[in-house]
Amino acid sequence: MSSVPSSIDQLPVRAFGGPTALFEYGGLRFLTDPTFDAPGDYPRPDGRFLTKTTPSTGTPADLGPVDVVLLSHDEHDDNLDHSGRALLADVPLTLTTPDGGERLGEHLGDKARGLADWDSVQLDRPDGGTITVTGVPAIHGPGNREDVESVTGQVVGFVLTGDGLPAVYVSGDNASLDAVEQIAERFAPIDTAVLFAGAPRFSALFDGKPIVLDSAQTAEAAKILRARRVVPVHFEGWAHFTEGRDHLVAAFAAAGLSDRLQWA
Repeated sequence: MSSVPSSIDQLPVRAFGGPTALFEYGGLRFLTDPTFDAPGDYPRPDGRFLTKTTPSTGTPADLGPVDVVLLSHDEHDDNLDHSGRALLADVPLTLTTPDGGERLGEHLGDKARGLADWDSVQLDRPDGGTITVTGVPAIHGPGNREDVESVTGQVVGFVLTGDGLPAVYVSGDNASLDAVEQIAERFAPIDTAVLFAGAPRFSALFDGKPIVLDSAQTAEAAKILRARRVVPVHFEGWAHFTEGRDHLVAAFAAAGLSDRLQWA
């Protein structure tokens, strides 16, 4: 892997609440899972609701230009809400799951692209050279991938690499440490890991087990990835998140990794 500058502050990340974060990498500006709607309820086909409890810390107008959206999946409102969908029309490229690429492509055309596990896309950097974005495994719930996807759908994570650039991992809504192990085998050490956490749960799904990493698992993921810095997102602002900032602080302290934890 190419050498990178020693400072872990080389990649500022701005969080907007929920899973939404903005960062610049190799001269391009990346946005994760855009959610900017006001608090409220989102009905689900099975009769349940997703409830947003707090407003985002900014609006789409605050973003400035966005070159790429890294969308872990398009099927859940806490990862892509109404304002997020509207925003995609103004973004040159949205990378997401294979199924999501087909759904979004009906409206966005070739501005939406699905990445299967280990598929990659090369993006031109403004100053020359390229960025490689690789789709990596993510499982949105506990257990066998096929069984989980039949309930919660496809999810994809992303690893960003490039000559002279830090390795960045964006987990998406992943609950599987086995998937993290697979990613670490190919890409560790990771310089900045943007890890979706929050231990979201629904009593009617998977016996109430988390469908994204809980705080202890987030710390374990950091250890597996040998991450130099972890920026947690997706742990606040929605009613189904069951573990927040204090849980993450405690879990990283218990794992002896407090120095790795940074807040966007």
